[in-house]
Formats: sequence, structure tokens, C-alpha cells
Amino acid sequence: MSQRSRAILRAVGGVQTAVSAITLPSLVLGISDGTWVAFAEGGLLMFATGVALMILGGGAKSELRLRDGFLVTALAWMISSFTAACPLILGPPHLSITDGVFEAVSGLTTTGATVIIGLENLPKSVLFYRQIMQFFGGMGIVVLAVAILPTLRIGATQLTKGETTGPVKDTKLTPRIAETAKALWIIYVGLMLACTMSYWLAGMNFSDAVDHAFSTVATGGFSTSDASFARFDSVLIELVAVLFMVLGSVSFALHFVAWRRGSLSAYMRDAEFRSFLVIWLGSIVVVTLGLWLYGGYDSPGRSLRQALFQVTSNITTTGYTVADFSAWPAFLPAFMMLIAMIGACAGSTSGGLKVIRVLIVAKLSAREVMRVIHPRGVFIVKLDRRAIPDSVLEAVAGFVAVFFFCFVSMSLLVMASGEDLVTSFAVIASSMANLGPSLGNGAATMVPLNDFATWVCTFAMIVGRLEVFTVLVLLTPAFWRE
Repeated sequence: MSQRSRAILRAVGGVQTAVSAITLPSLVLGISDGTWVAFAEGGLLMFATGVALMILGGGAKSELRLRDGFLVTALAWMISSFTAACPLILGPPHLSITDGVFEAVSGLTTTGATVIIGLENLPKSVLFYRQIMQFFGGMGIVVLAVAILPTLRIGATQLTKGETTGPVKDTKLTPRIAETAKALWIIYVGLMLACTMSYWLAGMNFSDAVDHAFSTVATGGFSTSDASFARFDSVLIELVAVLFMVLGSVSFALHFVAWRRGSLSAYMRDAEFRSFLVIWLGSIVVVTLGLWLYGGYDSPGRSLRQALFQVTSNITTTGYTVADFSAWPAFLPAFMMLIAMIGACAGSTSGGLKVIRVLIVAKLSAREVMRVIHPRGVFIVKLDRRAIPDSVLEAVAGFVAVFFFCFVSMSLLVMASGEDLVTSFAVIASSMANLGPSLGNGAATMVPLNDFATWVCTFAMIVGRLEVFTVLVLLTPAFWRE
């Protein structure tokens, strides 16, 4: 075995060993509700898998290169997703392998889709396990987005190179990633603690406050009730959720810059953040008017309340619900899926295309229109008064094209399995955007889907969460050439 292969196995094993720790809190909770054996067995399997990989990679002396980072990232997420399913298969709710892997992937990718009905009847240890998967999955994505993905040149977070420190500027993986990750963890945990206290003060019991803070800051969407936030029926609790969903969907690199400078001005100087605010607030206005004018609710106030929460949940790809938006009138269900596909800011815990890519594609399209009108003109695409390099423009266009190619291809696969058109396209859109709720048969849960469609959605969640290219680059012959 080559030194490079050993280094990769050692790195993947290290991640897997660390991930096994997520079973420990539920193991302790399981002592009182009788589920500790499932978490002990599942945690031991996860830990043993990690140790075995580290042993196989023992003696590795070579340093990981940039391209190795992509392989480590993809392998670590895929292996962790399968092993994290073990407690859900071995103990309550005793899911099948297909459903168990789907639930684990949904948790770790912060998608929030579920194949479980009757969450209120599950033991506390199982409910907490689902929430903590989202919490750690969300942080894993932030570190990935800020520390690794920029170097793939897929037209998103590399635009923050000039303002962030650490591995974003490096050409290979170095210990500086640990420094960046530590700072991000401080911000992330700080937001979680603030969210917990805010939920508690708003009226949640402390247990629910902790559980929902985990998934809110991670923009995950798992809840402890089938009714999600409709269970609380509290304006104050919904406002707390809106605030922290938005904070979780802002670039953590931007949070980091604002934190280091001790100033909020960094946010308003960022073009992506300003554009996100415009899209978010504009969508709330559109949905409020739609619900009121088309008779979705009987008053403007009620329409605004529903629109504020549900639009925020969808555009941040959190996936909490206070209403079944798939039953809303006129164009609104499709509009809600559209804003989820757009998503929020790059470098955040949210999914979707990301606002910065949509912004660049819009500017690029405007430039092409001007070129048609003025064939000899020279038009420069700028962002925050800085010219965007052609390499970034090409990367963004390529990413969007590949994203939608994958979206259509997987939608057709789901349709080939027997699902109707609306369901097929909606569940893949929801999976790739890491949203959770959908339309058609997958509106509330993914239980009605057949096993083949469930596996396609599982793969779609991973592809969407790892920004497509992180997975697809492994399928190219050029990647494997020395």
C-alpha cells in the first residue's frame, strides 16, 4: 500500500473515530429508557471502524495533498453516514437498512427529511441522537466550506480569500485548518448556547430548547414532534427560530471576520449578505400577499406570521414547518421550493445553490445580454466593486450546469421507480437543497417512497451537501492520475 493511501486511510479513520463520540450522550440517556445497548453497539462499531482504518494507515509519513482532501472528505461523510445509522437499526425505531441510512444521512447533512412517523413516541435518547447528528453535521459542513471547498474553484467561498485567514489561502491541507476550525467551533457553539437560552426564555422546556437549538443553528430541521414548530403555537418561539435560522445561514467566514474586527459593518459590506436579505425579505412579502389574496389565511397578520416563519425555514433550508406549504394556494408551493433551491450564503450550514452563485449567474446573464446589444463592447462583471476573474465566472456557470444536470438525472431515476412527476422532482430538489419538506408524496415524510427512490434521495443529499463537485471529482480519471 502506498504512503498516500495510508495517509488517506489514517485521516478517514481519525474522522470516523471522532464521529463515534456522538453516540455517548444518547448511551447515557439510554440507561434510563432501555436503549443503551443499541447505542453501545452502534458506537463501538463506529469506533472500531475508525480504529481499523487508522491501523491500516499506520506508518504513513506523507502529507495529505489538496486532491487527497476531497477524497478524505467524501469517504469520511459516506462511511460516517452508514455507521451512524447503526443505533437506529439496532434499537428503536428499528429501521430497515435503507431507512436507517436515509435517516442518518438526513441528520448528518442537515437535511431534516425523515422516514419516522410518531416522533413523540420515541425514547428521549433516540430523539437526542437525531438532533446531535445535525449539530455535528452542520459544523462539519462549515469547516468543509470554509477550509476545503474554496480550492476546488467552484465559484463560491473562494471569493472570501482576501478577508479570511488560515487554510483558505493554502494549496494543501495544513495544521492551520485546525486553527480555523477551532475559531468556527467557538462561534458555532456560542450561537447554539444563545439559541438554547432564547428558546427556554421564550417558553420551551429546557429539553426541547436544547434539542431544537442543535438543529436550528445547524439549519437542520429535525424536531421532536411530527408537528414540528406547529406544536408550540407561539409567536415568540417562532421569532427566536427565525433569528437563529438566519444567523446559521450566514457565512461563518463572515461571522469570523465580524468577530475578529468587533464590528457588524462587515456584514453590510458583503454583497452576498445584502443580496440574501433582499431575496429573503422580498420572498416574505410575496408569500404574505399570496396567502392573503388567494385566501390561504383569513387575515394579513396571520398570513405574515406564516410567511415569515416558513419562508425563513425554506430559504435557509432548515425545513421546520408551522404549516403544510404544499397545500398552499396558487403558485406558492412551487415558489417555496424555488427559494429553497437558491438557499442562503456560502460557507454557512444552509444548502442549495447559494446566493453568491445566483448573484454571479444573474450578473453574467446581464453581461451576455449587453454583448448581444453591443457586440464590440467590453463588459466586466463586478462584485463589491471588484472584477470577478473569468475563471470564477466559468466555475460558477459550470457548477450551476452540473447541479441541474444531477437534479434532472436523479429526478428521472425517481420517476422511473414509479413515483409521479411532482413527487420525483420535488423530493430530489428537497434532497439536493438539504431542505427536508417537499411536495407530492414526500410532503411530510419520505415514508411513501419506495426503497429505490429512497436510496436515490440519500445519494442526492450527500451530493448536494458536499457541493456536487466534491463527489463528482472522484469519478474523473484525471483525479486518479499521479
